[in-house]
Amino acid sequence: MKIHTKYLTIKTEKRIDFVNITEQVREAVRESGIKEGIVLVNPMHITASVFINDNESGLLRDFQNWLEKLAPKDFDYNHHQTGEDNGFSHLWRTLMGRETVIAITGGDLDFGPWETIFYGEFDGKRNKRILIKIIGE
Repeated sequence: MKIHTKYLTIKTEKRIDFVNITEQVREAVRESGIKEGIVLVNPMHITASVFINDNESGLLRDFQNWLEKLAPKDFDYNHHQTGEDNGFSHLWRTLMGRETVIAITGGDLDFGPWETIFYGEFDGKRNKRILIKIIGE
């Protein structure tokens, strides 16, 4: 069994953004030389998410609208008593998920139609790391 680790650093220009990281993950799989296995992708930050869905701009706006309805940005969260202003971003991360795992088959991501890996940034404009951990043979 082989293990390969890679870190990406992302700094979004917007506080809230969805970034397609499929090609960066695919490149890490190629670099690993692993032909059969799994890849874990984890944002390593409590106000960000990694998830898989369709790469369609309307859907990405729908995600943001849905999240805003469930946990509005301008609500007075208890978390704000610590001096922070990002209570919503912690809740959004919980709703969108922490990480994702993708199968590797034949040295590539084994996706269904239209599947794309997204990094969801909910409190951006600063450097954040993403862990890519590949395990297999």
